[in-house]
Amino acid sequence: MTTTPLPITLDDVRDAAVRLQGVAHRTPVLRSRTLDRIVGAEVLLKCENFQRVGAFKFRGAYNAASRLAPEQLARGVAAYSSGNHAQAVALAARELGTTAVIVMPEDAPRSKRVATEGYGAEIVTYDRYSGDRVAVARALAADRGLALIPPYEHPHVMAGQGTAALELLAEAGELDVLLAPVGGGGLIAGSATAAKGLRPGVRVVGVEPEAGDDTRRSLEAGRRVEIPVPRTIADGQALRVPGELTFSVNRRLVDEIALVSDDEIRSAMRFAFERLKIVVEPSGATGLAALLAGRVAFPDRRIGVIVSGGNIDAARFAELCGDAP
Repeated sequence: MTTTPLPITLDDVRDAAVRLQGVAHRTPVLRSRTLDRIVGAEVLLKCENFQRVGAFKFRGAYNAASRLAPEQLARGVAAYSSGNHAQAVALAARELGTTAVIVMPEDAPRSKRVATEGYGAEIVTYDRYSGDRVAVARALAADRGLALIPPYEHPHVMAGQGTAALELLAEAGELDVLLAPVGGGGLIAGSATAAKGLRPGVRVVGVEPEAGDDTRRSLEAGRRVEIPVPRTIADGQALRVPGELTFSVNRRLVDEIALVSDDEIRSAMRFAFERLKIVVEPSGATGLAALLAGRVAFPDRRIGVIVSGGNIDAARFAELCGDAP
């Protein structure tokens, strides 16, 4: 019996790390005695909210864009995203001396749209609840001759995202558990590839908002399951179906999916601000939320958590944290 090779390997993640050296930030790993006491374990937070553009997405976007042929790079790139990947591709394009066109939902957070425009990208909008962003982006890219860089459904993007876990393991050493947010699945696919490649016994746990549990349902069904567009404060995880490539990795390497409520996400954001003095956006807080709410429990273990981003404006942050229970 043969096993189909996965679309990325540990060597791909290592290669991405070399390409990102000196371009992406090597983000800090934070500790909190209060957090350890609450959870009953040793928790290490990989803070990608300190990454360029404020999220892990820059890793994958730059890794993919930088591999384009010079003639393609000269024509420009395109992407579709609710915000963080949009900014990442826009910045990667600017760093590489080219242009970017980004398809964004009409209701994307204003701060993310403004930041994307600030990096020099052109924005094309669509209705998230009735439109098909992939179809819009593919048509636009074909019409203008642009290279399409998807937010997760690409081996170079997944490998780039996995460098966050690679760095965490290099600094933290042995981990028993790795938690990461799950949207389209690129971050956890890359992270699981790195973690299992280096520490085969590590348990990889993905975290989704309760309203957006497409990956949990898909893993239980053994196939990709589509759900209605999720309505959750975790806009970066409001997807209907996992990626095909990402799911091919995650069904083999992810051990468990935990779910968190919007209230638990708010509480985690507030905890991070008050105890760790960091700003975390809703999607970035889901791993921490799962621990604080007891959705997962690994007593006396060493737990790595990828805090995936911190892109949220002051008014929205205050609104959400003010509502925290």
